[in-house]
Amino acid sequence: MSRDSPDKASGPLDQVSISSAVSATIGDYLRLLEDEPVNNLYGMVLDQVEPALLRQVMAHVDQNQSKASLLLGVSRGTLRSKLSKHGLL
Repeated sequence: MSRDSPDKASGPLDQVSISSAVSATIGDYLRLLEDEPVNNLYGMVLDQVEPALLRQVMAHVDQNQSKASLLLGVSRGTLRSKLSKHGLL
Protein backbone atom coordinates (compact mmCIF):
# COMPACT_ATOMS: atom_id res chain seq x y z
CA MET A 1 0.00 0.00 0.00
CA SER A 2 1.08 3.52 -0.67
CA ARG A 3 2.07 5.68 2.27
CA ASP A 4 0.33 8.65 0.63
CA SER A 5 -3.04 6.90 0.51
CA PRO A 6 -3.43 4.29 3.27
CA ASP A 7 -6.80 2.95 2.08
CA LYS A 8 -5.76 2.57 -1.54
CA ALA A 9 -4.37 -0.74 -2.76
CA SER A 10 -1.29 -0.84 -4.94
CA GLY A 11 -0.62 -2.96 -7.99
CA PRO A 12 -3.37 -4.18 -10.30
CA LEU A 13 -6.06 -2.96 -7.90
CA ASP A 14 -4.69 0.58 -7.65
CA GLN A 15 -8.08 2.04 -8.61
CA VAL A 16 -9.99 0.10 -5.92
CA SER A 17 -9.90 0.31 -2.14
CA ILE A 18 -11.80 -1.46 0.59
CA SER A 19 -12.85 1.94 1.91
CA SER A 20 -14.34 3.06 -1.41
CA ALA A 21 -16.14 -0.28 -1.90
CA VAL A 22 -17.63 -0.16 1.61
CA SER A 23 -18.55 3.50 1.22
CA ALA A 24 -20.39 2.82 -2.04
CA THR A 25 -22.20 -0.19 -0.60
CA ILE A 26 -23.32 1.67 2.54
CA GLY A 27 -24.43 4.62 0.41
CA ASP A 28 -26.54 2.27 -1.73
CA TYR A 29 -28.01 0.66 1.39
CA LEU A 30 -28.93 4.02 2.91
CA ARG A 31 -30.61 5.12 -0.32
CA LEU A 32 -32.66 1.90 -0.31
CA LEU A 33 -33.71 2.53 3.29
CA GLU A 34 -35.24 5.90 2.43
CA ASP A 35 -37.12 6.80 5.63
CA GLU A 36 -37.13 3.35 7.27
CA PRO A 37 -35.96 3.54 10.89
CA VAL A 38 -32.62 1.91 11.68
CA ASN A 39 -31.22 2.05 15.19
CA ASN A 40 -27.92 0.21 15.02
CA LEU A 41 -26.35 0.55 11.59
CA TYR A 42 -22.83 0.32 13.06
CA GLY A 43 -23.58 -3.01 14.74
CA MET A 44 -25.40 -4.30 11.67
CA VAL A 45 -22.42 -3.53 9.43
CA LEU A 46 -19.91 -5.15 11.78
CA ASP A 47 -22.10 -8.23 12.27
CA GLN A 48 -22.20 -8.77 8.51
CA VAL A 49 -18.71 -7.67 7.50
CA GLU A 50 -16.68 -9.62 10.06
CA PRO A 51 -17.96 -13.11 9.15
CA ALA A 52 -17.66 -12.31 5.44
CA LEU A 53 -14.07 -11.19 5.97
CA LEU A 54 -13.27 -14.31 7.99
CA ARG A 55 -14.83 -16.65 5.40
CA GLN A 56 -12.89 -15.04 2.55
CA VAL A 57 -9.57 -15.03 4.42
CA MET A 58 -9.96 -18.63 5.58
CA ALA A 59 -10.74 -19.76 2.02
CA HIS A 60 -7.75 -17.76 0.73
CA VAL A 61 -5.35 -19.55 3.12
CA ASP A 62 -6.97 -22.99 2.69
CA GLN A 63 -8.33 -22.93 6.27
CA ASN A 64 -4.85 -22.46 7.78
CA GLN A 65 -5.49 -20.54 11.00
CA SER A 66 -1.85 -19.58 11.50
CA LYS A 67 -1.69 -17.98 8.05
CA ALA A 68 -5.09 -16.35 8.54
CA SER A 69 -4.09 -14.81 11.87
CA LEU A 70 -0.94 -13.35 10.27
CA LEU A 71 -2.90 -12.01 7.31
CA LEU A 72 -5.52 -10.43 9.59
CA GLY A 73 -3.01 -9.14 12.15
CA VAL A 74 -4.69 -10.85 15.11
CA SER A 75 -3.54 -13.61 17.42
CA ARG A 76 -4.52 -17.17 16.63
CA GLY A 77 -6.61 -17.24 19.81
CA THR A 78 -8.50 -14.11 18.74
CA LEU A 79 -9.07 -15.61 15.31
CA ARG A 80 -10.43 -18.84 16.82
CA SER A 81 -12.72 -16.82 19.09
CA LYS A 82 -14.08 -14.82 16.14
CA LEU A 83 -14.51 -17.94 14.00
CA SER A 84 -16.40 -19.61 16.83
CA LYS A 85 -18.56 -16.53 17.44
CA HIS A 86 -19.71 -16.62 13.82
CA GLY A 87 -20.10 -20.40 13.64
CA LEU A 88 -17.18 -20.78 11.25
CA LEU A 89 -15.12 -23.37 13.13
